[in-house]
Formats: sequence, C-alpha cells, structure tokens
Amino acid sequence: MTQSNWDLALSALGPILMGAIQGTIPLALVSFALGLVLALVLALMRLSRQRWLSAIARVFISIVRGTPLLVQLFVIFYGLPSLGLLIDPWPSAVIAFSINVGGYAAEVIRAAILSVPQGQWEAAWMVGMSRRKALTRIILPQAARVSVPPLSNTFISLVKDTSLASLILVTELFRQAQKVAAFSQEFMLLYLEAALVYWVICLVLSTVQGRLEKRLDRYVAH
Repeated sequence: MTQSNWDLALSALGPILMGAIQGTIPLALVSFALGLVLALVLALMRLSRQRWLSAIARVFISIVRGTPLLVQLFVIFYGLPSLGLLIDPWPSAVIAFSINVGGYAAEVIRAAILSVPQGQWEAAWMVGMSRRKALTRIILPQAARVSVPPLSNTFISLVKDTSLASLILVTELFRQAQKVAAFSQEFMLLYLEAALVYWVICLVLSTVQGRLEKRLDRYVAH
C-alpha cells in the first residue's frame, strides 16, 4: 500500500467510525430492541391455545422468513408512499429491520420457552403462581439463557445487515465509506476498511455474548 493510500485510509477512518457510532450501532440497537418485543408477542401467540392467534403469528413469521430483507426494506420505503404513507429513511429502516428480527427471533424464543421442563410450570403452580407470574419469574429467565446464543447471532447479523440502509440513503458506516470512495475513486481500499470495522464490531459483540451467557448460567435449572 502506498503512502497516499495509508493517508486516505487514515483520513477516512474518522467518518467511517462516526457512521458506525451515529448510524449503524443506534440503528441496530433500536431495531433489535423493537424486534425482540415483537418476537416475544409472536412467540406467545404461537404458543397460545387460541388457534386463530397462533395462525396469524405463523403466517406473519412465514412471510418475514420467506422474503428478503432488502425487499421488505424497499416495500416500506418505496412502496408505502404509493399508498399515501411517506416514512423518512431512518424510521423506514428501523421498521424493516425490527419486523425482520421479530420474524426470526420469534421462533427462537418459542423454542426456548418450550425447552424449559414442564416440571418448572408445575412447581410454579404448586406454590400458587398464576400463569403470567410463572412465565415472567420462572420460565422466561430460563428461556433467556437458552435463547442468548441464537439471539446474539441474530443481532450480529443485524449489525451487518444495517449496511442495506445505505440503499435508502441512511447515513451509517457503509454509507460513509461509499461517500469517501466515490470522492477518491479508491473503492477497494475504502470498502475493505469498512469491512474491517464491521469485523471489529462483531468481535466485540461476540465477546459480550460469551460473558452474558456465563452470567445467565445461574438461571438454568440443573
């Protein structure tokens, strides 16, 4: 790499990191939090004894998992205006990513709840807990431990998927790299630099995931 390329990479690092801090990370965190809420609702609907609730959740999840995230993003940002509903780029990205996370995480949470032994439910009922209290105080903490690895992987995938938001002009990590690359015409260098930043972020998240799994071990019934 020549000296000028090093200088360009160093000068571009600031805007790319700012794109990560101000765009990628907030976008991923907000979308993931909303997606988890949606996923929990969908998982409980899937486990409901009301067949129509379970059917609605099943169809929703099937549609989300059966269509590309990019298509979902374009439907919300470019499609909804034709119906008179115009949404700005950032909230459009949040909505699309949240729906996508909700669809995938719902099955993870449902499987985690089902993995808790039936005896845990029965023990809670024997001490007089209602179904809701048993779910929130006994079942979900144990299910959370089981679901941490797959949900963490979902979050890491989401961080990388936020690069799709650049296609609707959301200013985030990859968008910043695109801007510098378009100005300097050094596409390979700047895109590799963006990939390196994504990789470092994912390494940090993987470390946090490992520590979180250890802390939640105490909730596991042995």
